[in-house]
Amino acid sequence: MVFTLEQHDSHSYRRKARMISFAMAGQLLIFGMLFSMLLTSTFGNSLWLYALGVFLGLLATSALFAVLRERPWMTEMRYVWQLKQHLSQIRGYLPTLRRAVDDDNKAALNVLTFYHQGITQLAELNGRSPSQDTAWVAEANHIKAKREALGLSPRADTFDSQDLHAFKRS
Repeated sequence: MVFTLEQHDSHSYRRKARMISFAMAGQLLIFGMLFSMLLTSTFGNSLWLYALGVFLGLLATSALFAVLRERPWMTEMRYVWQLKQHLSQIRGYLPTLRRAVDDDNKAALNVLTFYHQGITQLAELNGRSPSQDTAWVAEANHIKAKREALGLSPRADTFDSQDLHAFKRS
């Protein structure tokens, strides 16, 4: 599956993320209390029934969230979840990818470029500045120089998870 980096407004994303987090926490609280009250009024007071009520509240909140996540107003949330999933997948291959970059492997260069761009975009969407760690900046500059030397575009806005099959997970 090919994933493409998209541009989203960071202020809008953060506002929606906060709103959705509060709504889901509120739903969990209400569903947990409702199920706990129903269980304890039916079967009597027990710590295990309260815990079961909270667990059922969690399941109900998760089910509701699964239904709502395909709504158009959840576009930014879906995009960020997918981006995080892909970045996490790449993270498992980083040592192997870094060695392959030293051998001028174009697929590794594309994946690492996408990884750096994705991490930077994720930081910006969350209202943080991109990493100023010297090792991170040095690696980004090294990759940029390799891409220029090989005549590749400075950006890699797409990622295909099939590209990782050529590398060994570390």
